[in-house]
Amino acid sequence: MKVLVPVKRVVDKDVKIRVKQDGTGVELTNVKMSMNPFDEIAVEEAIRLKEGGKATEIVAVSIGPQQATETIRTALAMGADRGILVKVDHLVEPLAVAKILKGIVEAEKPGLVIVGKQAIDDDCNQTGQMLAALLGWPQGAFASKIALDGDSITVTREVDGGLQTIRVNSPAILTADLRLNEPRYASLPNIMKAKKKPIEEKSPGDYGVDPAPRLEVLKTVEPPSRKSGAKVGSVAELVGKLKNEAGVL
Repeated sequence: MKVLVPVKRVVDKDVKIRVKQDGTGVELTNVKMSMNPFDEIAVEEAIRLKEGGKATEIVAVSIGPQQATETIRTALAMGADRGILVKVDHLVEPLAVAKILKGIVEAEKPGLVIVGKQAIDDDCNQTGQMLAALLGWPQGAFASKIALDGDSITVTREVDGGLQTIRVNSPAILTADLRLNEPRYASLPNIMKAKKKPIEEKSPGDYGVDPAPRLEVLKTVEPPSRKSGAKVGSVAELVGKLKNEAGVL
């Protein structure tokens, strides 16, 4: 079974986000970029399926600028077999991403698509669900455990009330949650091997998709700084502050 794994290039999770002075967006100049952490988990799960004999090929896909090739190379160094870069030089919204992925799925015909549940830059949490709707495939969102048995996939997913176990049939869309696994570090030999693995370059037009944004960001601002706390001398004083100053009682 072929597994398709979309990976997104985002600001590294350890970098402190800064807003541009003109408020037009987040500062990306000279900022460390890396693979979206939830996509790393998705890649790791695909590799484990291949190591367990459940998958035969892993294809890593990224939609973004030329620099997104580095993100694909990271997936290849982890264990993916080949990559596809759909080159777009501007922000691509989740619906356009899902439409492009639909075209790739129809061309590649994978038995399983594993997507990170959300990207840490926009936190939209939409692409996997939209892709499942466009393809008419079953989906298992927020997966914390995956088990394959032939064409049947058992997914344990995290919901508000705890854990829910569902069964879907392949082909299917799964979105990876934080507790699905712990991604591996790419070894130096695998990093060197990844340089020789093929990456095919495409454009949105190859899949009949117009990636022009449908939303306009008017302004980006930093959240207000957190106010310092204060000590109270008694419960009565605490209740008084909550009632008179905070207005929560």
